[in-house]
Amino acid sequence: MFLSVALLLLAVLLFLLLFRTRRIKNFPPGPRPIPILGNLLLLNLENPIADLERLAKRYGNVYSLFIGSKPVVVLNGLQALKEALVNKAADFSGRSQDLMVNHAVQLKAHAPGVILADYNSGWRDHRRFGLMTLRNFGLGKESMEQRIMGEIHHIIKLLEKSVDKTMDPHRLFHKATCNVICQVLFAKQFDYDSEFIKYFVCLFHETSKITNGYWGMIYEAFPMVRSLPLPFQKAFKMFKVSYNKYFELLNEDKKTRVPGKPRHFIDCYLDELDKRGDDRLSFSEDQLCAFVLDLHYAGTDTTANTLLAAFLYLMNYPQIQERCQQEIDKVLDGKDQASFEDRHQMPYVQAVIHEIQRMANIAPLSVFHCTTKDTELMGYSIPRGTVIIPNLSSVLFEEGQWKSPREFNPENFLNEKEEFVKPEAFLPFCAGPRMCLGEVLARMELFLFVVTLLRKFKFIWPEDAGEPDFTPIFGITQTSKPYRMKIQRRGKA
Repeated sequence: MFLSVALLLLAVLLFLLLFRTRRIKNFPPGPRPIPILGNLLLLNLENPIADLERLAKRYGNVYSLFIGSKPVVVLNGLQALKEALVNKAADFSGRSQDLMVNHAVQLKAHAPGVILADYNSGWRDHRRFGLMTLRNFGLGKESMEQRIMGEIHHIIKLLEKSVDKTMDPHRLFHKATCNVICQVLFAKQFDYDSEFIKYFVCLFHETSKITNGYWGMIYEAFPMVRSLPLPFQKAFKMFKVSYNKYFELLNEDKKTRVPGKPRHFIDCYLDELDKRGDDRLSFSEDQLCAFVLDLHYAGTDTTANTLLAAFLYLMNYPQIQERCQQEIDKVLDGKDQASFEDRHQMPYVQAVIHEIQRMANIAPLSVFHCTTKDTELMGYSIPRGTVIIPNLSSVLFEEGQWKSPREFNPENFLNEKEEFVKPEAFLPFCAGPRMCLGEVLARMELFLFVVTLLRKFKFIWPEDAGEPDFTPIFGITQTSKPYRMKIQRRGKA
C-alpha cells in the first residue's frame, strides 16, 4: 500500500515537473498556470473579452497568460498599446508562425500572405506593393466610389422587394462587400447566388469563429491533438478549397492577360513578377494567392459585420437614425447621389458611423503580434518570440477616453461645437505598421452604404422581434447575432 502511494506521488511529481510552466524574471505578472492547461480554465473560450478585462483589473494593463504551456502577453489600454505598437513598433510588429490561423492559410499556398507574414523585408515589400496597387486602382478616388455605388444600387433593388416587410440582412451585406473587393482583385462582379460568392461568404463566416474561438485555442494549447478529426479541420479544408479557386482564377487570367496593361490586382502582381525576373525573393504565385485571400477576407468580413451592427443600432435608436436622415437630406439636396467628400459636411453622420465602429468592436483582439527581439514594455522584460495580444476592446471602451465608454452615444465623436472629432483611442483598425491595409476602402464603403440607404429607406425594429441583443458573436471578426429588420420607403428618397 505504501509503495503504491509512493509511486503515485512520484508519478504526480514527475508529471508536474514535466509540464511545469513558469514566468521568467521580470516577465509581466498574471494568474498562476496549471500543468498542461495553463490558464485556459480562467477564460470563457466562446468569448474571452470579459475575462481579459477582469484579469487586467487584477494584474494591470500589461499581464501574461499561459495558453497551454505557451506564454502570451495581453496589452490593455491606450498607453500600453501605443507604446508597443507605435513607439516600439519594430519590436512588437512580428507575427508568430505557430498559430492555428497561420497553419490553416498556409496549408495550400505555403506562403504567409501579408496579414500573417512576419515582420521582415518580404512583408515590407508586399505591404508597399499592396498600398501602391490599391491606390492605383482607385482607393480613395472617384473610380472606387462608382464601384461601391454600383453595388449599393443593387442592394437597393433587393431591399425594394422587402418594403413594408421584414427581412434578414445577414448574408446580403457580406455579398455586397465581397463583390466590391472582387472588382479590385479580379475585375469581376458575381451574382449574389453564384457558387463563388456563397462559398467565400461561408468561408469567412465559419473560419472566423473557429480560428479565434474554442477550437482554435485547443489547437494551439495541445499540439498532440492537431491531427485528430476535430472541428478545426473544417477550417483547414475550407482554406485549401479557397486556394484552389484562386489558382483557377489565376490560370484563367493568364490566358487573356496583356503584360504591362493591368486590369486588376492579380495582373499588377504578375507584372511585378515579370519585372523582378529571377530576383523575386518573396514574390511568387503562391504568395499572390495568399495575398488575395488576405485582401478578400479583410475586405469582405470586417465591413459587412460593421454594416450589420450599424443597422442594428440605427433601428433601436430611431431618434439617432432620424437626425442622420435630416443631415443627409440637407447636404444632398439636389444631388443624385452621395460622394465620400460629403462626409466633411456631415459631422453627425460621421460621429454615428464612428460610434457604431467603436461599439461593434469588430476585431476585438486584432491579429496577434509577436516580439521580434528581446524588449521591454512599461518596465517588464519580454523575450523575443512572445505572442502579443493587443486587446483593442480595452481601448475602445476605456474609462477616461470617452464621454460615454459603455453606452452608444455619438457625442463621443462630437465636440462642444457639434464638430466631428476623432479621439486618439479610436483604434478599430489597430495602430502602427500593422494597421489594416484596407482602412480607406472600409471607411468609404461604410459612409456610402449608410448614407445612401438612410436616404432611401427607414429601418425599423420589428414589433415582434423582442428586445435587441447587442452582444456580438466572438471571432477574429465579431458579428451581430441574427436579426430581422423592417423596411419602409422614405418620401424624400
